[in-house]
Amino acid sequence: MSIMRTALSFICILFVTTSFEARNLEIRTPSEGLSQDHLPQEGIPKGEFLGPFEFHSKIIEGTVRRYWLFVPAQYEASTPAGVLVFHDGQRATHPEGVLRVPQVMENLIGKGEMPVTIGIFITPGNLSEHYPDDLGWGNPNHRAPEYDAMDDRYSRFLLDEMLPEVGKSYNLSEDPDLRCIGGTSSGAICAFTVAWYRPDAFGKVLSFIGSYVSIGFRPNENPPRLGGQDYPALIRREPIRPIRMFLQDGHQDLDNEWGNWFLANQQMLAALDYANAKADRRGIEGPRYEVEAVWTDGVHNDDHAGALLPEALRWIYSDL
Repeated sequence: MSIMRTALSFICILFVTTSFEARNLEIRTPSEGLSQDHLPQEGIPKGEFLGPFEFHSKIIEGTVRRYWLFVPAQYEASTPAGVLVFHDGQRATHPEGVLRVPQVMENLIGKGEMPVTIGIFITPGNLSEHYPDDLGWGNPNHRAPEYDAMDDRYSRFLLDEMLPEVGKSYNLSEDPDLRCIGGTSSGAICAFTVAWYRPDAFGKVLSFIGSYVSIGFRPNENPPRLGGQDYPALIRREPIRPIRMFLQDGHQDLDNEWGNWFLANQQMLAALDYANAKADRRGIEGPRYEVEAVWTDGVHNDDHAGALLPEALRWIYSDL
């Protein structure tokens, strides 16, 4: 009996010492439609929007993709500019879409609410000689193997191929605090994966309706490949990366064979908070995850990502 009491006491102590205060689950309804930040404004200097350009990758063999650039009017070649990479570039830059990332950047940079930053908007790859002209807003055929993979191949493509290509024409900062990467859905988990593997290169992440689920999970391969559902376990066990992250999802997001998106995003937040609490409790010096979590009543589309984008960018750069 005394052994059992001792074991139960140990379990209770363990629970107490590893617990942390959970965040309140507040559900927001963002304003419908576009804000003034999504539209051209008087007095805001007009930047350049360039592209599309076609790019063939050697690291992600056999793929071709398109990318666009936004260069703010305030850019000067003598001063390294910040970098904002946004995935699914065909949607992020669509002039009649809900994101309109280049226009939001132009307005926030013009008002001094984010640093002078060059936007790089990249599509996923397509397995073809040239990028198809008939995809419109649609996804190229190599999106899932790139965006939902849990390895460092995409980060190597970005840092060893894409940024050097843009860097031939523009002076890009190498400061991770001035480098942000973001996306929606699988583009969001891809953004986090880049920062996870290379926090020395990207210190800021924008994650909207992130697919932290099992799309990339391949248990029958040898060795098995991890999926997005494994990130919370990795975050809880591995050393903290210096990542500042805006995390959004809607409680009406997808629930299918790959997982439940809303629960998966809550698991991500819980894991990030737990890692911080564990490090504080053990007196571990070093970085902490900085996370702003916003839960909405949205579904699996870009609507709330677009509505919240100005707020997200203001927060992501508010530490500078």
